[in-house]
Amino acid sequence: MSESLSFASEKSGLPPGSLVHVGEAHPHEHKIYVVNYNKSILNKHTVKSIEELLPYKQTDTITWVIIDGLKDVSIIEAIGQFFDIHPLVLEDILNTHQRPKFEEFNDYLYIVIKAISMKPNTLNVDYEQISLLVLNNFVFTFMEQPDKLFDPVLNRLDNDKSQVRNLGSDYLAYIIMDTVVDEYFALQDSFDELIESVEDKLLSEPSSETLAIIQKIKRELIFFRRSVSPLRELLAAIHRSESPLLKEKTKRYFSDIYDHAIRIIEAIESYRDLIAGMLDIYLSSVSNKMNETMKVLTVFASIFIPLTFVAGVYGMNFEYMPELKWRWGYPAIWIFFISVSVFLLRFFKKNKWL
Repeated sequence: MSESLSFASEKSGLPPGSLVHVGEAHPHEHKIYVVNYNKSILNKHTVKSIEELLPYKQTDTITWVIIDGLKDVSIIEAIGQFFDIHPLVLEDILNTHQRPKFEEFNDYLYIVIKAISMKPNTLNVDYEQISLLVLNNFVFTFMEQPDKLFDPVLNRLDNDKSQVRNLGSDYLAYIIMDTVVDEYFALQDSFDELIESVEDKLLSEPSSETLAIIQKIKRELIFFRRSVSPLRELLAAIHRSESPLLKEKTKRYFSDIYDHAIRIIEAIESYRDLIAGMLDIYLSSVSNKMNETMKVLTVFASIFIPLTFVAGVYGMNFEYMPELKWRWGYPAIWIFFISVSVFLLRFFKKNKWL
């Protein structure tokens, strides 16, 4: 589980709309990266303040603004001031514990989605909140920390024949969401490999370490499902939306994301069933192993019961026991012990108790 999910809210007692960053404070320098484009032009650069974006409001180009980091509340406050964004929306952007959702306003759309990835060769899953503000010719993307998640989108923009260069801000929002959801399939593949390896260990040599891994996977699947399941509601709301910012042609593309989300959710449900089955297998394996041990101990105890009985009889301190004075009594007892042991062993093997 991402550490940011374990932080308690810092907004207790503050009035609604208070701009306070709630989440993990990543130690990096904040950056405002701007991509301005249309069919014929493409400019990529960084700016130091939101005021530098104001000239783009007078153009017919599409402006994509990527905000890396949420600690600097003044940046979010300036966006609300210059682009007339509701304070509650700004508050939600700064609160990284939001549930994926879609909110529709007169002049803009607000979308929250979770970017999820797993570190190689580990069970550590990282959760990052991605917030989108979709305006007529602007798309703001708010990220908790800089990463290379949207590099494929930036590469597509370099191609002047790319469809994204010829369509509006709603299509750019679709591309961003599709890129995030595509990462879920990589995470699904990681879970496939991980669960398969755990199953092999479970069948060959179950141990307490295997149980710990199963429990870890189970916890991560709970958070994974919590982050992905709301996508159905989110995308259905987009499909029903009558906002002029969403064109009918673009809504068909969002339907493709909906199909991907359904596939991921179904995979998560199957993983949950597999994990439940693996826990049952582990408990059965441990129980069977204990039963095998108890069976072996019981067999040996059964062999020694008649021997102990005979030894106990001749260990009694009676004065008149004729066998005690018999010359071959001692060897005879040993022959009896060995014969009984061999007979019982063969009897147990014949009945497949050993």
